[in-house]
Amino acid sequence: MLKRDNTVLIVVDVQGKLAQLMHEHEKLFKNLQILIKGIKILGLPIIWMEQYPEGLGPTIPEIKELLSDMEPVPKISFSCCGESRFIAGLNALKRDQLLICGIETHVCIHQTSLDLLELGYEVQVVSDAVSSRTKENKEVGLQKIASEGGKITSVEMALFELLRKAGSDEFKAISRLVK
Repeated sequence: MLKRDNTVLIVVDVQGKLAQLMHEHEKLFKNLQILIKGIKILGLPIIWMEQYPEGLGPTIPEIKELLSDMEPVPKISFSCCGESRFIAGLNALKRDQLLICGIETHVCIHQTSLDLLELGYEVQVVSDAVSSRTKENKEVGLQKIASEGGKITSVEMALFELLRKAGSDEFKAISRLVK
């Protein structure tokens, strides 16, 4: 179960024209916005990654505006773990549960997840906040991550797991987000 004092959200490579090519990209963008807003309501840390921004372009505006209080970490390796700034940032947070969202499920999400599992982290991939250009590649990516020990969750499941109970202002705010 996700714990608020032990969870980090990792937003991976939701950039440029590639993001527009994702399977069900409008649903993906909506779910990413809900997830990021919910994580911010809960006050959890976020690490924001961009794959080769000089070539792929910047993060899409609807996600970038939600992360305007931070800077993305650029990378050229498919796995976020290939970037020393990512590893240093993660180590500095001293948290072991990682929620992963972004694109593409069968490439960067998959390779990042497996590397993080190998490093001893608990990895939870947010199934409705990741995508690939094809539905099949998304499904294969999620299946392989799960078969290697990663967990699969959803936006609502993760947010309500982190909340734990109703009745707070945070609960009300997150409930409004998911309606």
